Amino acid sequence: MDDTIQEDERYVLRLFVTGASVNSVRAISNLKHICETYVHDNYSLEIIDVYQEKTIAEKEQIIALPLLIKSFPLPERRLIGDMSDTNRVLKGLGIS
Repeated sequence: MDDTIQEDERYVLRLFVTGASVNSVRAISNLKHICETYVHDNYSLEIIDVYQEKTIAEKEQIIALPLLIKSFPLPERRLIGDMSDTNRVLKGLGIS
């Protein structure tokens, strides 16, 4: 099996947070740990503070935070919470 990662196979993730709130900081930390443990360098993660990027939050129709949007690989998935339930996050990413 070829372990070479093609650019179009990367996980494309966007995490929407509210500033430096406890849940936001926890979600960032938990998600980075999960990504580094399970998908290594095979992902791109954009962290978006809805206080600073209101138009992006409105465009994505954000209703709860923190919110993770996995846009690739398809299907798109949305996960709400602090990403502390590793199994739930992995399932949402389509890894397990």
